[in-house]
Amino acid sequence: MKIESIATKTFTDQKPGTSGLRKKVTAFRQPHYLENFVQAVFDVRPDLQGGTLVLGGDGRFYNREAIGIILRMAQANGVGHVIVGQGGILSTPAASCLIRKYRTQGGLILSASHNPGGPDADFGIKFNMPNGGPAPESVTEAIYQRTLELEHYRICPPSGINIDHLGEHTLEGMKLTVVDPVADYAELMQSLFDFKAMRTLLASGLFSMRFDAMHAVTGPYALRILEDLLGAPEGTVMRAEPLADFGGVHPDPNLVYAADLVAVLNRPNGPDFGAASDGDGDRNMILGSRFFVTPSDSLAIMAANAHLLPGYRQGIAGVARSMPTSCAADRVAEALGIACHETPTGWKFFGNLLDAGAITLCGEESFGTGSDHVREKDGLWAVLFWLNLLAVRRQSVAEIVKEHWQRFGRNYYTRHDYEDVDSDAAGDLMQTLRARLPELIGQSFGPFTVTAADDFAYTDPVDASVSTGQGLRILFEEGARLIFRLSGTGTSGATLRLYVERYESDPGCLLEDPQSALRPLLELAESLAQIQHYTQRSQPDVIT
Repeated sequence: MKIESIATKTFTDQKPGTSGLRKKVTAFRQPHYLENFVQAVFDVRPDLQGGTLVLGGDGRFYNREAIGIILRMAQANGVGHVIVGQGGILSTPAASCLIRKYRTQGGLILSASHNPGGPDADFGIKFNMPNGGPAPESVTEAIYQRTLELEHYRICPPSGINIDHLGEHTLEGMKLTVVDPVADYAELMQSLFDFKAMRTLLASGLFSMRFDAMHAVTGPYALRILEDLLGAPEGTVMRAEPLADFGGVHPDPNLVYAADLVAVLNRPNGPDFGAASDGDGDRNMILGSRFFVTPSDSLAIMAANAHLLPGYRQGIAGVARSMPTSCAADRVAEALGIACHETPTGWKFFGNLLDAGAITLCGEESFGTGSDHVREKDGLWAVLFWLNLLAVRRQSVAEIVKEHWQRFGRNYYTRHDYEDVDSDAAGDLMQTLRARLPELIGQSFGPFTVTAADDFAYTDPVDASVSTGQGLRILFEEGARLIFRLSGTGTSGATLRLYVERYESDPGCLLEDPQSALRPLLELAESLAQIQHYTQRSQPDVIT
């Protein structure tokens, strides 16, 4: 086997964020850029030598080229076996499923999730651990430090292997298995949900649904499961073909970027149930007829109803939510007598809790929910959870949500995103507000009295690791909150996220429009942080 040692230069911008390393495609296509990061992974994870690696991505531009490079580097670095999705395709939750099922030493997932795709758009790569979850900060930091030291990387010449052909292939020194990207994941879903009940609902003639795959990776999964296995009519899955540029669609399942689906559900005689997933298949949006379910409410409703579904009939051990996610799940956990953990944003923070058996369900307000079946958020799993719940309860989406509010009260909630803001200006906003936090405690602003204000820090209850600087919190009496955070998922400028929440328990006040219900808090957020001044924006780019 010929192994080439290529002299390289270091790059100082390869520090992984909350979801791996994300940059423009043009950055990844620089000579040595991808190779340096991959070599750092192999150097930091010696268990991959002689071990098994899962490899695949969401099919965006540069996916195939990157997989070819990584296969050659895996061969040169002594990886014993690579499992790759046919055509280079693997949704993020499906990759986690394969890592766990085949007990591999980890996986490399190629995706920039919900970010746009194309030659001038975004690409990403992250390493997932043997438990199937994203690498923790200790590992990503080690990878980053190694990128700053590299002088050479190892790679083999091209092999000519065609990853479109299913089956086992032998490369010199390494086995390569090309797998159906959907099969193992579909098998796992059938172990968790009542497919017979869902088939009956879809065949009843009294129910219809629409799923928007947004020309992203979930299309083949949704076609196989929803239309083939569950018998949903042809055309139930919209925009099913994965495209390298997502067909020009921004593959982020929210009310703005999934506007076509929203319009379908808002028709007078539209479908009863609608859902969408994102670029790599780990996010979800849930809709009823003329009704939007916030991700925070979705997590809480799942927790309250999990016992109705086959995979969760034994009950749930606990629930976890990211800090900016509304406290709706906390109220369900209290009623069930189980723990509710508050973590920083980033799915990797749920991994220890899941591995320790401390939680069964977890979720983030950024359209991500999941359970202990994998170690990633899982968009299609969430859709099947809701579809199974609708089949069991035989109520509409709106009826289920409104009954939940009557029982637990409603956490009015919204997120305002200011995208591609000047990074220095966004940093100044956060720094100025952070300095003011101590003086805010005890102050009253109209009906809102500040009870606490801090920069959120988290101590992991499993391994005692500490994460600081996770978002500015201003907490008020009676469950109201303002949270300010800079996002780590973009590739240019900064995204300022403002999260606003207020709890309402009065049964007669549960159906107000969230933007109206939260208007006083939104105005207070502007007054305290001077958002318009720092961002030069009169309104957010996205409201969810």
